[in-house]
Amino acid sequence: MTSNSASTTRRSTPVGMWFKSTFSNPDGNQCVEVFFDTDLVHIRDTKNRGSGPVISVPCSQWEGFLDEVAGRAPAGSNGTVQIMVDADGGASLHARRTPDKVLLYTPEEWAAFVAGVSSAEFDLPSVAELAA
Repeated sequence: MTSNSASTTRRSTPVGMWFKSTFSNPDGNQCVEVFFDTDLVHIRDTKNRGSGPVISVPCSQWEGFLDEVAGRAPAGSNGTVQIMVDADGGASLHARRTPDKVLLYTPEEWAAFVAGVSSAEFDLPSVAELAA
């Protein structure tokens, strides 16, 4: 696995609030949103307006999830979230331990998230940042 944390273009990662990629449509409410918590990283879909499912990934497994999203690791290699990319470029995320938790993304939403992952926008903050 590799990390983008050395990127010089990386923005300051928000902690304690939901955020989306800078590649997402700024006028839309349709994107992959992420929330960094102390031990978990939460993922949701803004289309659900906060009432839909949330998939949580342990911080220790977040980098593996990002590597798979960005294509730096083989499909199916992370043990927390099954990533299924459709022929049209849309994607669905399935929590492996709770298969009823599914997030569905349009091709535009998924492309914005992948671009954000590739630009290190979703790299895990430091332990000190998470604890603050």
